[in-house]
Amino acid sequence: MLLCDIGNTSYHFLDAEKDYKKDVKSFDASTINDNVYYISVNSEVNAVLKTLKNWIDISDFIDKSKYYETMGIDRIVAVEALQNAIIIDAGSAITVDIVNNGDFKGGFIYPGVDAMRKTYKNISPALDYSFNFDLDLDIMPKNSQDAISYGFLKTLYSEVMSHELPVVLTGGNAKELQKIFKNAFFDEKLIFDGMKQIIKKAKLC
Repeated sequence: MLLCDIGNTSYHFLDAEKDYKKDVKSFDASTINDNVYYISVNSEVNAVLKTLKNWIDISDFIDKSKYYETMGIDRIVAVEALQNAIIIDAGSAITVDIVNNGDFKGGFIYPGVDAMRKTYKNISPALDYSFNFDLDLDIMPKNSQDAISYGFLKTLYSEVMSHELPVVLTGGNAKELQKIFKNAFFDEKLIFDGMKQIIKKAKLC
């Protein structure tokens, strides 16, 4: 089974247990003859794939009434993968979604690591620091780097932990956040797990 998660910059494929990426600008989707089960947040790519019969958009097989209208398909698919968890997808934005007994309870969107760092830098060059993910969130900071790190991380940590559910991390900055969420489970293939669940429910193959 060939799966593909398409973003703004890449096609992310999973072929059995092997994953790889292709650049959105240079990759020609018509070169693949096998069936490809995909999700996509890229409107330009979507227009092309709708003309290819072997590319199957699995978002058409999701009961979207459980979610809000503008919720990203990648977030929906991640929620479909789990029954009880707080899902943190740490990419260009940090999305946090709560699923309890298989029901989506809501979520929120937080600036990503790079975006938040630029925010501090834009306030003042004196605040241009990388974040300290080894920070002890139980101790009030006494230097500038730890002060901005605490302001960014403590709010996120406190809100997530208040829901008292297992934390699952995914996305490009997940490994960094795992230093804060020490008991969290890291699942780099969570989106693909959700896709498999949807395909199984819909009996697509």
